[in-house]
Amino acid sequence: MGSNHPTQYTVLARRFRPQSFQDVVGQEHVSQALRNAITSNRVAHSYLFTGARGVGKTSMARILAKALNCPQSDSGDPCHQCEICENIAAGSDVDVLEIDGASNRGIDDIRSLRANVNVKSMRTHYKMYIIDEVHMLTKEAFNALLKTLEEPPPNVIFVFCTTEPNKVPDTILSRCQRFDFSTIDTNSISERLLQIAEIEGVQVDSEAVELVARRAAGSMRDSQSIFDQLLAFGEDHLTANDVHTLLGTASDDRLVGLVDALQTGRQADVLVMLNQSLTEGVQLGEFVDQLIHYFRDLMVLAAGATEIQLMSVSETTRPELMRQIQIWDLHRILAGFQILSEAKSKMQRLRSAKALTEVSLIRISLLDNLDSLTDLIHAVRSGVAPQAIVQPKAAPLKLPVPVKPALQPQPTRTLEIPPSVPQKKTEKPVEQPQITEKVAEPQVETVEFSEANKSEIISQVLSQIEDTLKDHVGRHQGLAISEPNVLVLSFSKSYNFSKQYCQKPDSVQRLESLASGVCGKPIRIQFQTVEETELPEENEPAAQELSAQKTRKLEAGGDTFVQNALDVFEATIVKIDDVVAPRSNGEE
Repeated sequence: MGSNHPTQYTVLARRFRPQSFQDVVGQEHVSQALRNAITSNRVAHSYLFTGARGVGKTSMARILAKALNCPQSDSGDPCHQCEICENIAAGSDVDVLEIDGASNRGIDDIRSLRANVNVKSMRTHYKMYIIDEVHMLTKEAFNALLKTLEEPPPNVIFVFCTTEPNKVPDTILSRCQRFDFSTIDTNSISERLLQIAEIEGVQVDSEAVELVARRAAGSMRDSQSIFDQLLAFGEDHLTANDVHTLLGTASDDRLVGLVDALQTGRQADVLVMLNQSLTEGVQLGEFVDQLIHYFRDLMVLAAGATEIQLMSVSETTRPELMRQIQIWDLHRILAGFQILSEAKSKMQRLRSAKALTEVSLIRISLLDNLDSLTDLIHAVRSGVAPQAIVQPKAAPLKLPVPVKPALQPQPTRTLEIPPSVPQKKTEKPVEQPQITEKVAEPQVETVEFSEANKSEIISQVLSQIEDTLKDHVGRHQGLAISEPNVLVLSFSKSYNFSKQYCQKPDSVQRLESLASGVCGKPIRIQFQTVEETELPEENEPAAQELSAQKTRKLEAGGDTFVQNALDVFEATIVKIDDVVAPRSNGEE
């Protein structure tokens, strides 16, 4: 008995591949431009088709090849019946070569192409090279292709297809006409899938088709692959539950119920729903992706863009999302979205993906505790200290409060009377009034800010400083009052380092605070550098000291030992101090 072998099944993506310009769904702008170029005889020698996967780039390249070479072409549309159209559609025409850029990416492959590009086409008017995934070519291969692309032989057309045009060199891009293919609308994909279901004789619910179209994310080929897998499920009537079972995703009601539990802070229900979903076949990664898209939909609705299409649930669930955005504002929605996004990125590196998801969901359920932080920020911005801070829901840890010991009463001193002195008896003890003495607060004497008191002001300021700043301020060479509330300290060039130290922001702030306390009003301090000859007369001792220092420097510079030390350390003499010899024992 002979066996019957069934014919080989062809996948939907190949069986329902577009064969004409109007069949390419969602790319009407590209179809119209190419058809007009053919009818007006303005066909370029190189094209670049870019866009996401499965949007019709290679199919459009084949249709262009048929439209250019079909002998019965009418207004840029091929006849689909001649031998040339059939061979090009099947990918077996010798004059239309499809090259995979991922597997033929080396310079040797491009050299072979250059050697054959000058060979005249056998039976078609145009010889076409369709290079898919052209961004995979090496740098050397692009360089080898550049000259041929710039000056191609007559009747040779290149069509480059890529999903990553940013990886194509600019020298190649500048020699091509670029067409960007857009992602396909979900409604357009649903309509195409319903047509395929009708041709296949399978009854499919509209909700199931919408789920497949949303999962494809704008790719017609991906939607057809998922739909082909769904048809292989073997059911005569396909529902949305079949799609969820096949893809490992959660239903719309399950997503809505989980978000309701998050908004009301029911942590136990959240964990139970997650565990139940995973037990019933929902894939954890797909579930987190759905929640991310769900929070995206909440964000879109909370922002007021109610006309944008939803990505996570069907349009029939939109009223539930509108209800939920009344509970959570946009800030909480964005916080939840960020938590889920971080969890998704970490799931690829951790083994405990379920625990990470549970922690993330619990964090989202605690977003209501951010109210106290928001109120505190508003209070700080308004300049009003908050009266009370709302404690979190969890009971705080109570620590024993140390009891402050009570003040012991002072013992009463009793005056003893000698027996010889008669004591006067009183019937009632007279209560003496308690007199509380008030300690007078010390009066802070201020110094008038005037030209006559400037030395006194700086002296009192220096008396309150005990660190390095005091030494640097003490090296000033003059004082002056330039404005009603400005005290100017002058430094000579030899003490420029001390001036720079005093000009530090923290040093200026300390000096101005101390000077303001001495004068009883806000004082500003400024610094300036003066020549040694410009020193004021009232600072004559400082000028004399500076002159003496110069004399000492000149004398020390002539010393052989000092000069050798300066040469070794590449130094300069800044200051010379007198060294007092130590006293011997017995000297007074």
